Amino acid sequence: MSSHSAPSSTGRNMALIAAFLGWMFDGFEMGLFPLIGKPALQDLLASTVAPEAMTAYLDRWFSVIIATFLVGAATGGVFFGWLGDRIGRVKAMSFSIFTYAIFTGLCGFATEAWHVAILRFIASLGMGGEWALGVALVNELWTKGNRALVAGAIGAAANIGYLLVAALSLGMNTFIDTMRRWTLALGGSEQLAGYLLDNQAWRFLMIIGALPAAIIFLIRIFVPESDKWEDEKAAGKTSYWSTPDLKGVLIGAIVALGIIWSWSPMGIDAGVTSVMAVVITVVGFCVVVWGYLLPVRRYLQRAQEASSITRESQLTIRKNLLIGATLAGIALLGTWGAAQQSAKWSTSAELDANGWTNVAQYTQIATSVGACIFAMFAPFLANMLNRRVTYLVMCISALGAALLFYQTNTVINTWFFTTAFLMGGVTASFYGFFPLYLPELFPTSVRATGQGFCFNVGRIIAAIGGLQIANLVHAFGTSSNAYSALCMVYIIGMVLVWIAPETKGKALA
Repeated sequence: MSSHSAPSSTGRNMALIAAFLGWMFDGFEMGLFPLIGKPALQDLLASTVAPEAMTAYLDRWFSVIIATFLVGAATGGVFFGWLGDRIGRVKAMSFSIFTYAIFTGLCGFATEAWHVAILRFIASLGMGGEWALGVALVNELWTKGNRALVAGAIGAAANIGYLLVAALSLGMNTFIDTMRRWTLALGGSEQLAGYLLDNQAWRFLMIIGALPAAIIFLIRIFVPESDKWEDEKAAGKTSYWSTPDLKGVLIGAIVALGIIWSWSPMGIDAGVTSVMAVVITVVGFCVVVWGYLLPVRRYLQRAQEASSITRESQLTIRKNLLIGATLAGIALLGTWGAAQQSAKWSTSAELDANGWTNVAQYTQIATSVGACIFAMFAPFLANMLNRRVTYLVMCISALGAALLFYQTNTVINTWFFTTAFLMGGVTASFYGFFPLYLPELFPTSVRATGQGFCFNVGRIIAAIGGLQIANLVHAFGTSSNAYSALCMVYIIGMVLVWIAPETKGKALA
């Protein structure tokens, strides 16, 4: 029984609101960079890159920045998860939001492309940590009967952010004109307005992108700490975490960046062949898993030596770490390889525009609306059925919806947007499921670290898989066939889920 009083309804609600808004603004920022990334890089590279070489440099830097973001988010999920298990959910989440806010805003003052890559990497550390900490906190504060609602809300949050970005994109010119008038009306100079708002206002959007996170940081003041974590601290279990163990996370992050580099244009230019890249990937990924797992493995060893945990429990946690990471990786690879490619594919030569304009924006709106709805529904389905059957149903549905979208569309019409809505919804249903399921795989003492590892190692899997799209297009002839082939990863999920533990009806440990 807990030795701490249960949190008030106000405290629980504030925790949910903070986690929801934090993840929503993360989704907004994730969707924002694809919108303003290229004009930002054109601005930063204009003085040093010849016009005829600009396209090649843009593509390279864009790939590098996206890859560093994914690796940073994965690393941050593990690091801030570790911090949350050591010093508490609320304190660690405050640090993660602060990190995200400050370094997102600093991107608006970058003067070189590599500045953006570094600042985005650091900002993404906080973004990756925010998910793990927010999910752990709200699951531990809310009663079991409400956890499906909590999971669905968190799952929908990031997709609402994507939806806001699509709406902003449709009204970008009007938005920039309005902000320019306001800047001048408030006494700003033409030079200042140009600095902030030229090149699709990328500097201004980066700067104000930090403000919502800063507001969330203030909300954290009113959010209570998890009573479950407080009990772990009172029992002395948090003392088994050790800062030197974080060297494994650092090594893992460096090696992960090396894997991304080996498949990138920079690696190819350096003479890395496909065979070499495969070897680097296989060996490197094993090192990444070893490094990211080092803090929790050392924790479990110390806890067992102190008789705070049994050998059987230690083995169960290790097994669940690997199973959870695999299930999350499959879902994330499907998302980044299929649903996230839909807006880009909508403007490709494979489709007849049929008189439509702003097709990419409307495609993102369709997929985002579907994602919001299905992510809310998924955890309730998991409560009606069970966890494994629900994951199986989602894999089957996601594969079917992706094939329907990419294999039945040749023209932009009502059917195109209907299938985009369906694919976006079903492939995103996993992100309502994981906030319900992953907390159930781990006890309170390692919950934030475990969740952070599982969900965010999946980002590295997605990054590696996403870099294979060019190879898949070459192998299968068209982008639609390549995306369809990548979605076959869901078949692996249909099989592996049966070795995952069934946790329906079990209280959080």
